[in-house]
Amino acid sequence: MDAFEALADPVRRALLRRLADGPARVVDLAAEQPVSRPAVSKHLRLLTEAGLVGAEDHGRERHYRLLRDGLSPVGHYLDGLAPARPPIPEDALDGLDLEVRRTVRERRGTPHQDQHEETA
Repeated sequence: MDAFEALADPVRRALLRRLADGPARVVDLAAEQPVSRPAVSKHLRLLTEAGLVGAEDHGRERHYRLLRDGLSPVGHYLDGLAPARPPIPEDALDGLDLEVRRTVRERRGTPHQDQHEETA
């Protein structure tokens, strides 16, 4: 199972959101879900296989944690959907726009040098 397949299920997405807050025991995760504890264990196993979740044994308890690096394929995919950025940042063009407007205003307010010389 890859990250995309893992994210397709709402229970697995809810488990990932919960694990984003920090590690948790399977019993605590199961208490927060509308499915049985064995079902949560199965979802956690699939998330582990997908590289999205890691597990550590602490005595008789197993603690699960989010592995953020496992989400990188999803991030790369979403980055590819973003619109292409212009080669010049838009805020740099704001300064150019301001300068053009100022120049136009000044030219309207004062006659051109050539016109001034003709009337003199």
